[in-house]
Amino acid sequence: MHSESFSPKAIVNTRRWFSFASSLSSPGPLPLCAGRGFLGILIPLVVAACAAAPHPQEAASAGAVPKKPAVAPAADASASYHFMLGYQAELAQDNDKAIQEYRTVLKTDPNSRSVKARLAGIYFGLGDLANAARYAEEVGEGTGQDAQQLTQMAGILASAGKPDRALRLLDLAIERDPGQGDAYFPKAIILVNQKRLAEAEQTAKQGLKVSPESPIGHYYLGRIFLESGKQDEALASFERAITVNAGFEPAYLAQASLYEARQEREKAIAVLKRYLERVNPNNKDIRQHLIQLYVSTKDYAGGLAELDKMLAEEPGDLDAQLRMALIYGEKREFSKAIELLQAVLKARPAELKVRDYLGYLYEETKESQKAAEAYQFNIQLDPTYADSHMHLGVLQYRLKAYPAAITHLTEATRINPKQPEPFIVLGLAYLQSEQFEAALSAFEEGLRHHPKNADLHFNLGTAYDKLNRFDDVVKSMELALSLDPHHADALNYLGYSYAERGVKVEQALSLTRQAVALKPDNGYYVDSLGWAFYKAGQFNEALTEIKRAAALVGDDPVIYEHLGEIYVKQQKLSEAKEAWLHSLELDPSNEKLFQRFREQGLGDPVSEDRIQQAKRRVSEKIQSKQSAP
Repeated sequence: MHSESFSPKAIVNTRRWFSFASSLSSPGPLPLCAGRGFLGILIPLVVAACAAAPHPQEAASAGAVPKKPAVAPAADASASYHFMLGYQAELAQDNDKAIQEYRTVLKTDPNSRSVKARLAGIYFGLGDLANAARYAEEVGEGTGQDAQQLTQMAGILASAGKPDRALRLLDLAIERDPGQGDAYFPKAIILVNQKRLAEAEQTAKQGLKVSPESPIGHYYLGRIFLESGKQDEALASFERAITVNAGFEPAYLAQASLYEARQEREKAIAVLKRYLERVNPNNKDIRQHLIQLYVSTKDYAGGLAELDKMLAEEPGDLDAQLRMALIYGEKREFSKAIELLQAVLKARPAELKVRDYLGYLYEETKESQKAAEAYQFNIQLDPTYADSHMHLGVLQYRLKAYPAAITHLTEATRINPKQPEPFIVLGLAYLQSEQFEAALSAFEEGLRHHPKNADLHFNLGTAYDKLNRFDDVVKSMELALSLDPHHADALNYLGYSYAERGVKVEQALSLTRQAVALKPDNGYYVDSLGWAFYKAGQFNEALTEIKRAAALVGDDPVIYEHLGEIYVKQQKLSEAKEAWLHSLELDPSNEKLFQRFREQGLGDPVSEDRIQQAKRRVSEKIQSKQSAP
């Protein structure tokens, strides 16, 4: 079977597993959230919310259950005494004692909202939402509460999964003090969570009417716009929040994240640079994300400049050195990358991923021995480190050290069967070793873990081909194409298989045309198309494509064998003889072609001096291998 499938160059996506370096090229978006949202609860908007600590201003603006000055109940001296003991325990972070003292107060003064509010806050901080909600509801009963207290209790109820009761308290807070915006904004967020977007937008705008300079209000309105698909309005609201308060971090992050989601990375970069200049130049996370964005836009100079700043502030920052190495790797300045990685490993010899990437760089510089040593060192440090087993196995496959490749790839599949690539290369190594049943088993085991992996189905088909199970070849290739209609290897392989057997020739033409359309410079695909033309009796078209394949691939015995067959059909016997002689020079073991040569009356190719020389070269190569230690 003439196919590129078994060449090391044809390993399907064997570098897809190497995400360590590419992570800089494809940064994930910044989290589009401002820490805990309001009142310490996590509000999912557009993307999952994150669990960072709340921004101080956001917490203050949104009412994240702040510690109010202690006001002792007026019931009697005993209640006041226990209240102060409870308050002191709170300050000392002795929550159990604080709860005990506050409950003692309630025995004397069971209607004290201030004590119940404090208990609600303590339980909320402890994660006991049931008790927190119970006391919060009791605070909300009756009349006379102030707006701030109601807003705080609403936050606890919302966190406890009682949004309707939270809304009731927020409406009461607005009724108590309609001139304060604090209650409008959390109400708007709860409405967003309930998908009541029009009401949410209206509520946030009402809050901004009474508190037009509230950065949290503009920020939340932006998030509501975003949930409603109004991206431009969202960007404007985030910008307004920044205008109102230049230090309001959540608006910068939301704005940059939205630009990034819109693939407007240059604008995202500008926002993050402005944040670092105006808010917090020491925010490492933001600077690192800025570096990732620079790399994603291939602005390596920008990324390196930011890393230089980090290293100027902290010369021993190994993470910055590592990122710099990864950028040099992206730039293919491998010597600089290798030097930096070696420095990192000198300080952190147990960093397996770093050494694994170093091995990859050595492969790129054609230093296979050093690459193998890097992977082997990792395996000595941690025999269960699957990545280095896999990478060493792939390297040995490329070096045609198939038994060693099989050993490490087998171990990689055992340790981490969640990756399809080691199954693929393991099967290919068995194929190259002519262990076809073992190859079949490797691909089948891979498919047991990854039943929808088109590459595994494709390679399973090639193993069936070696075992002369043509019906299974067809099924496997068709399965691969059902999963990935643009799988060029499967299109080419199935099309060539039909053409070679002289069956379904029109389908062979269609399949190989599609493969060539996907990869017009793949000479093997072009040869398959030419051979399909030949089988269809379209010899002129066949000649054009096979000549183009020879120009693309160079010396390939099968392509020149095909070329000779076309010349025979066109009665151009001298051209056919030359093409076949060249094919036999490249592969003097092709006994079928020797016989075909004689049948066509072209003489005995064995008598040709060039064929004798080719046979001697093959013989010398075999002897050299046999005598090698």
